[in-house]
Amino acid sequence: MTAWSSSSEAWSREEFEQQLRALGRYYHFHHPYQKMMAAGELTREQMQGWVINRYYYQINIPRKDAAVLANCPDRDVRRRWIQRIIDHDGDDRNDGGIAAWLALGDAVGVSRERMTSLDEVLPGVRFAVDAYHNFARQQPWQEAVCSSLTELFAPDAHRSRLETWPRHYPWVDRAGLAYFENRLGQAREDVRHGLALTLDLFDTRERQERALEVLRFKLDVLWTMLDAMYLAYVVGMPPYHAVREGD
Repeated sequence: MTAWSSSSEAWSREEFEQQLRALGRYYHFHHPYQKMMAAGELTREQMQGWVINRYYYQINIPRKDAAVLANCPDRDVRRRWIQRIIDHDGDDRNDGGIAAWLALGDAVGVSRERMTSLDEVLPGVRFAVDAYHNFARQQPWQEAVCSSLTELFAPDAHRSRLETWPRHYPWVDRAGLAYFENRLGQAREDVRHGLALTLDLFDTRERQERALEVLRFKLDVLWTMLDAMYLAYVVGMPPYHAVREGD
């Protein structure tokens, strides 16, 4: 880990955890796009756009976690962290989260071919997701672990979708919501492990403040993805909207 010098007394574990959790006010669940989703205000096309663009994030999660494994010399951490890859990629017993997201695409009327082509992924979404993947590859593994702590705030978003989608979007096949149901359990264990590691590893005030910067970066990634979608699908300004054919 990068050697930091500390000029202030470290927060206690309890205080540090409170500081991390306080950043939940910036979680993308509070973005106008997500608020519209929860209120039943998205059109079919806007829902499909969200599912298509989030798929690019989903397929990069196990790549991000593989980067953590590649950079981490601690065998015990690797033995626990590898479960995250299995949760998304699947194994002989479970199809995994990516397959569940494809099923969500089916439920909202997006074909597998359309989803996996990635042709409709917005440039802003690509930039944000690629920035996250590159961060995990290039920064200390401890920081990549810390960046995963947006999962602290995810359960409320998953529960909201399970509650509001059947009511507001009856055209969505209920079977397609299995991804959100599965993540309620998986994320609980991921948070427990990732939070404990962060509280252990970031043990000086300067390191703790760096952890807050890292978590804020990840929150920026998620918020920026929705900014791109809001501009394209709600405001009606998709990329290059002002460029005429042949210009």
